[in-house]
Amino acid sequence: MRGNRYWLLRLVIAFCFAQAAVSMARPAVSYRALSLGADERAIGLIAGAYALLPLFAAVPLGRRTDRGRCAPLLPAGVALIAGGCAASGTAGSLGWMAAWSGVMGLGHLCFVIGAQSIVARQSAPAEQDRNFGHFTIGASLGQLVGPVAAGLLIGDDMGGTSALALVVSAAVAAFSVASLWRVEHRVNTGHARVEPDKVPVRRILRTRGVPAGILISLAVLSATDVLTAYLPVIGEQRSIAPATVGLLLSLRAAATIACRLVMTRMIRLIGRTVLLTVTCLLAGLLCAGIALPVPVWALALMLALLGFCLGVGQPLSMTTVVQAAPAEARSTALALRLTGNRLGQVAAPASAGLVAGLAGTAAPFVMLGTLLLAAAGLGVRVGRVPDAVRTTRTGRRVPRQRA
Repeated sequence: MRGNRYWLLRLVIAFCFAQAAVSMARPAVSYRALSLGADERAIGLIAGAYALLPLFAAVPLGRRTDRGRCAPLLPAGVALIAGGCAASGTAGSLGWMAAWSGVMGLGHLCFVIGAQSIVARQSAPAEQDRNFGHFTIGASLGQLVGPVAAGLLIGDDMGGTSALALVVSAAVAAFSVASLWRVEHRVNTGHARVEPDKVPVRRILRTRGVPAGILISLAVLSATDVLTAYLPVIGEQRSIAPATVGLLLSLRAAATIACRLVMTRMIRLIGRTVLLTVTCLLAGLLCAGIALPVPVWALALMLALLGFCLGVGQPLSMTTVVQAAPAEARSTALALRLTGNRLGQVAAPASAGLVAGLAGTAAPFVMLGTLLLAAAGLGVRVGRVPDAVRTTRTGRRVPRQRA
């Protein structure tokens, strides 16, 4: 067991590299698409393609993980991310860019399902808020470094330098493999090999806490996703340099890291329900405020506050879904949450592209603000699923054994 003592740290490091590659590649994809003649609507469609394959693959991958080991999904995900990044850098048409963006998204899905399932299996109920919070710090670190690196690489020759950034992001993804050794406890994987009863998806979705957790996660991730895809477009229109746009996106990610470092303390101080509701409410207002023609310093301040508020939704939605779902279907429940995320990643950029084409590039941020305000309403109803309750295979609620 000593060799597995630092499994969470190794998982966070691997997630940091994988997320950095994706966060570097996504704005680079937008810039490369612009160099190929894409308009706002095409940018939205390409951003949506990132989530198209994962939309159909999430639940089957979750079922497979419930019946077996989680760790094999991690290197498979890294290979798909690296391949999608490298191929996007050499693609010569918008159609191929959309296709390789989908491959990149599928790789990210594989990695995240495997990693989240490991955290859920190997964390006691009382540790889940903390461990999921620490796990998502890896994502935030990647989101901090990736856009800065992309901004530094992308210059006046937008086509050539964005292609270089995509190739470099593929190399960054490959580095994550170095810390993927022994992240999964053998004692847990042996137990997971026992074939469980398949819990119907409908029953999981009807479990109290699961639907709201999925919808809150969808809203928060959609805001992050559209922000990453459309801030370069805003920057082009407001004459903000790509390097500055990268710094702004990284500032948002740094604020998210700060939030997750103190999240457990905030939960103890004001409670999960209040924290979730207030942060979604503030995020909605700030997101809509990005549509205003403010100076760069004001935009930076708004993005920092927005990043702090958005840092709460993802880890708390993971814990809510894991604690509400049947024990033998936790990976499937997490996969359903990721399906909701990917649905948002397909619909939100496509809707943002349509809205931007009709009303200008500031309009998608107003749309996201409305979505986050709706998430704040759901946050009032979520609260915390009681630790003392679990769902059996038959759907009956019974007391949970203390760890």
